[in-house]
Amino acid sequence: MPQRTVLNHDDVQRALVRIAHQILEQNRGSKDLLLLGIPSRGVPLAKRLASLIAGFEASNGTHVDAAEIAGALDVTMYRDDLRRGPARVSQPTHIPVGGIDGKTVVLVDDVLFSGRTVRAALDALSDTGRPRAVQLAVLVDRGHRELPIRADYVGKNLPSARSERIGVELTELDGGDRVVITDGGRA
Repeated sequence: MPQRTVLNHDDVQRALVRIAHQILEQNRGSKDLLLLGIPSRGVPLAKRLASLIAGFEASNGTHVDAAEIAGALDVTMYRDDLRRGPARVSQPTHIPVGGIDGKTVVLVDDVLFSGRTVRAALDALSDTGRPRAVQLAVLVDRGHRELPIRADYVGKNLPSARSERIGVELTELDGGDRVVITDGGRA
């Protein structure tokens, strides 16, 4: 299947820097901020954003421990498509010390498509605690929403055909950073 790269390593890094700045600006800093990645690729993205935020805050004289503001939220058992395919392997939820109550939680994922994964994340989050606010950051928004969900922070809007597959590769899982579009598949 034909494949084309739409974001390379530098593009991904620039998008993450921009998203980190936007999160800090929108929330007036990092106080009570928590980034929860949706497995699998949302987790390393959340960790990278937390590291960038910690670096930006350090340059302003504010100490932020990236490990204390980044975690993971497993949505496997909250998905509405469990009966449609092979069994999914659950990944552990990791909420940093202090929990989510009263925090601004930024859910982080690689691609926003139908919105169903985000809906599952909202359900999982409500079983975990009560955040003050919930925001969404995605590396790629490809459109085709089936639910009324919109990302607060987007690295790249990438309109695509339903028949195309958007693939996100990250150094932590795939050995390099890039976003590709493959014709003929379905994400």
